[in-house]
Amino acid sequence: MLSKRLVSTAAICLLLAAGTAACGDNKSDAKGGDSKAAAPQKLDTDKLSAQDIEKQAKDALAGATALKISGNMADEDGKMEINLALDNKSQCTGTMAMPGMGKFEIISDGKTSYVKPDKDFWTNLGGPNGAKAAELFKGRYLTGFDNDPEMKSLSSVCNLAEFSKKITEDDGKDGKVEKGSAGNVNGVKTFSLKATDSKGEVSTIHVATEGKPYPVRIEHAGAKGSDGQIDFSDFDKPLTIQAPSADNVIDFTKFKDQFKTA
Repeated sequence: MLSKRLVSTAAICLLLAAGTAACGDNKSDAKGGDSKAAAPQKLDTDKLSAQDIEKQAKDALAGATALKISGNMADEDGKMEINLALDNKSQCTGTMAMPGMGKFEIISDGKTSYVKPDKDFWTNLGGPNGAKAAELFKGRYLTGFDNDPEMKSLSSVCNLAEFSKKITEDDGKDGKVEKGSAGNVNGVKTFSLKATDSKGEVSTIHVATEGKPYPVRIEHAGAKGSDGQIDFSDFDKPLTIQAPSADNVIDFTKFKDQFKTA
């Protein structure tokens, strides 16, 4: 089901920051950037079934060359936040935050990834040496961790193709999708779908009705306070990536040695 995967994958992206084993005027460009089209595509919500609309939204998302993800997910531990632009060249720029951990910035030019944790993140990640590491590496980026078994998952957060695959493939679980109503999200005309999974958790998918039928917002209501909202915008908008200067970067392999004695 599209809605559940959109939300859960956004949460997975946030979990990458902890090095876990788990594995995103700005209005949505719902027309997909095709300026040569003779007339804008319109979603016929009267004739299409809820399943047809969901499929078109999944197909549109799978074909996007770039997008921006922003929003939050909450659970019993607190609120996770994401504000990330990424494209199909594995470029990305943005920030992520985790409850009780802190926040970090990530940049990737498609070849090299850079991560800059904030003071709270360094402190919580480093245990006894966390506070010292936060001061020692304050304002600096880590790189060279793509081949590290504990940190390599960080680079995958910038891979739009992998992200789209995870959230559009069929998860094989039973659920139902129902038609909702017309609306407007961040200046984009939309039509909503109500998706209920096999556990009874409900998500509302807001699909653009003009231009490509991109999902522009997902709202999720789950058990034990696991709710949130994720917005999608800047579809197919090229990214301009500025890598940090060399004197502001720390090689992760060297960092590990320094961290032990920080």
